[in-house]
Amino acid sequence: MQGNARQLSVVGGGLAGALLATLLAQRGWSVDVFERRGDPRVHGYAGGRSINLALAERGLHALRQAGADGEVMKQAVMMRGRYVHPLHGEPGLQRYGRDDSEVIWSINRGELNIVLLDIAESHGARLHFDHGLERVDFDAGLAVFRHHEIEVVRPFHALIGADGAGSTLRGQIAKVQPLNERTEWLDHGYKELEIPPATDGDFRIEPNALHIWPRGHYMCIALPNDERTFTVTLFMPHTGEYPSFEQVQDADDAQALFERDFPDTLPLIPELRQDYDANPVGTLGTLYLDRWHLDGRAVLIGDAAHAMVPFHGQGMNCAFEDCVALADHLEANPSLADAFAAFEAQRKPDAEAIQQMALENYIEMRDKVDDASFLLQRQLELALQERHPGRFVPHYAMVSFMRVPYSMALQRSEVQREILIDATRGKDSLDGIDWDAVDAEVLAQLELL
Repeated sequence: MQGNARQLSVVGGGLAGALLATLLAQRGWSVDVFERRGDPRVHGYAGGRSINLALAERGLHALRQAGADGEVMKQAVMMRGRYVHPLHGEPGLQRYGRDDSEVIWSINRGELNIVLLDIAESHGARLHFDHGLERVDFDAGLAVFRHHEIEVVRPFHALIGADGAGSTLRGQIAKVQPLNERTEWLDHGYKELEIPPATDGDFRIEPNALHIWPRGHYMCIALPNDERTFTVTLFMPHTGEYPSFEQVQDADDAQALFERDFPDTLPLIPELRQDYDANPVGTLGTLYLDRWHLDGRAVLIGDAAHAMVPFHGQGMNCAFEDCVALADHLEANPSLADAFAAFEAQRKPDAEAIQQMALENYIEMRDKVDDASFLLQRQLELALQERHPGRFVPHYAMVSFMRVPYSMALQRSEVQREILIDATRGKDSLDGIDWDAVDAEVLAQLELL
């Protein structure tokens, strides 16, 4: 591809758009990034989205490709596992992996975005802020942006939509090619609260963990920030049986709920009443499309193609994996149309798999992490990992500590779950496990990874 054929326009300068711009510029592409918001390095980060994200191996691998991992990891807080706070009984840590080599990292969305924009610019990507996409004429190769109330027309060779779940580019593609877009909204929403630093400036609770207060059909979680705060998120149904956001409407209702169901958090969240009244209830959904691209003229990545619920902490990691895959396909294919088609063919089954696993993980987090049979299965899972290294790999390890395709991780996890359920049925410890039978099942059903 010669001349302007090596030029690409990225719509959206958030996490995926900024990372992709770097990966493309490194490979010799001429890259323009159009972002609807102002430059966060000048105006501060105007997010509106959760400020906390979980960075796992897939995302880290992509950051390494872009040379961004060093700067990003300076701000990351390690999370060893889930610190579970039952309503009755002792709180305790459930490790994600075997040791500190298998952890995930809490990262601030705004700080990460700024690092990625700086790196993209340093590689020669041209960043255009306050440029919100209005409409696209695909036949003429012209995109119209709104820049401070003025319409700006820009020619393009191909557009890459990294403009999030509410993607304008996706809407423009759908006008010329049906995408069969559908969003399945979760009947649960969320509200964000905050645990500030202690009076001595340190963390108020264990910093190196993702804290969960599981309560059946609802829960609270808290992720650490590098400024010694925690972002707390309350997840509840929008309507229905108590508690729901319909019933817990104001500060008084929130105070009563937390006194009843999360009493240990009350000393930690001094601004509970103010935050509950001030912060909106967020919605959660899963976006499905039949197609992600329009021949060689446009392609969607990340949330614009496959937004998911946040309960596996994989939305950003999946989007970053998209960026690496797309950059690789652009190098490997002679035409943009071939590259976009190959990218979609590779990534669509994996995106659908992690979307499914994210929905399943919500039920696990809010309902199972303090369940005795679930904990026994987890014990057996770790034992089988020791007995069959590389063959019996825990679900969480495949998703978070490895880069096994999500679709393969889902398929293997379903096989492994059946083995664990069958082996522990009716048991309250590992003492009665028929190890010969379990070993035979593992060898028969699972290939070495």
